[in-house]
Amino acid sequence: MLNILAQLECLKPLVSKTTLNQWVEIITAMLAMSGRVTMLGISRWAGKGGSYRTVQRFFQTTLPWARIFWVFFCHHLFCREDVYLLAGDEVVVTKAGKETYGVERFFAGLYGKPVSGLSFFGLSLVSVEKRKAFPIKIKQIIKEKSTKKTKVENGAKSKLCKGNTEKKRVGRPKGSKTKNKATVELKKELLMLKGIINELRQMIDNYLPLTYLLLDGHFGNNYATVMSQQVNLQLISKLRHDSALYFPYQNPHPQRYCRQKYGEKLDIAHLDKTYLKQSSISDKWQTQVYQMQLLHREFAQPLNVVIILKTHLVTGERGHVILFSTDLNLSDEKLIDYYSLRFQIEFNFRDAKQFWGLEDFMNISQTAVTNAANLSFFMVNLSHLLLEKHPQLFVNSSIIDLKAFFRGYKYVEETMKILTEKPEPILLTQIFTRICSLGRVHPIPATSSNS
Repeated sequence: MLNILAQLECLKPLVSKTTLNQWVEIITAMLAMSGRVTMLGISRWAGKGGSYRTVQRFFQTTLPWARIFWVFFCHHLFCREDVYLLAGDEVVVTKAGKETYGVERFFAGLYGKPVSGLSFFGLSLVSVEKRKAFPIKIKQIIKEKSTKKTKVENGAKSKLCKGNTEKKRVGRPKGSKTKNKATVELKKELLMLKGIINELRQMIDNYLPLTYLLLDGHFGNNYATVMSQQVNLQLISKLRHDSALYFPYQNPHPQRYCRQKYGEKLDIAHLDKTYLKQSSISDKWQTQVYQMQLLHREFAQPLNVVIILKTHLVTGERGHVILFSTDLNLSDEKLIDYYSLRFQIEFNFRDAKQFWGLEDFMNISQTAVTNAANLSFFMVNLSHLLLEKHPQLFVNSSIIDLKAFFRGYKYVEETMKILTEKPEPILLTQIFTRICSLGRVHPIPATSSNS
């Protein structure tokens, strides 16, 4: 069987020998097991040394997960010639009950409404060459307890509002001054993101310098651009489709001082062909890519904007997407390519939920919840390594093939223990190949070795 302990040798300076042995049993069980990935489920599939009490001890052990992710990535997944981007996003997992640490109501895009559960913010290093994302840091989001006002306070407030009949004046208050958009006060969400990015960069900057930060359209605002500048990263994100963008004002008299900053407003329906970078036609749809430097009234700096406009040649139906970057020199091809790579972090979330127990764990204490969530994402990296390191077993394979192989190996291994005589090597190889192929999407190549 594939030696899991050999893949974790690099983590010996970070965890004790006992914890490492427990970890090997837990990982082997998670790779082979079916059903929900809980502590009880893991103990049922673990071999000798993987009892339920042992699994509990592991989940109650405080582990340096940030260092574990980074050391494992450097030893097994890092490629010096590759370009890496930093992508971040939030993932919400549903949890019932009220005792789990951090359980609250969070908005889940998958359900389209707030749900009771836990929320984690994940950072992943995205490989431009491999087109994959590798989880590197996970942070649980804890909501502050809101103090509910009493009925007496609410009644007093309503009476005060009724007594104040003076109407609020429309427009800018008298005496107010223009605020500097480059020095805005960051919200709690961005302060948390800034903190975990700084922690990560302190650990990896000397080894892997980063340039770009990929975030979804939720962070397509001035606050996120200011935060990215504070951590010395160039932001790549998406604007609202109806964003009001302006060309910089071209002073017709350069010798005369002019305070005007914003010029003509951008009209998506009538884009100037001089800004057209790419154009292609596929299946009656015409795709046009425009790039220009524009201003937004809510942003403190000019933006490198790429507009992807799609038009149906028969019906005339149109749609567009507005991407932007704070790097004014980034080409349109790279900006589109880098932003499309942001979606790789969603595959990390999917794999952690579907295969590695992020949606299943039933731990309730802070340490156990942290270990369960980080273990799920660590298994995402380990699965990438196993699929990449053993192409003779996993040609164009997925995690379904990986788990089917380990499950079949587990069945054969347990069966061999009760046999008085082992079969001939050729027959044994055929047995392993046949059983380990059950449930796989891609069968094991006939020339592969099971040693």
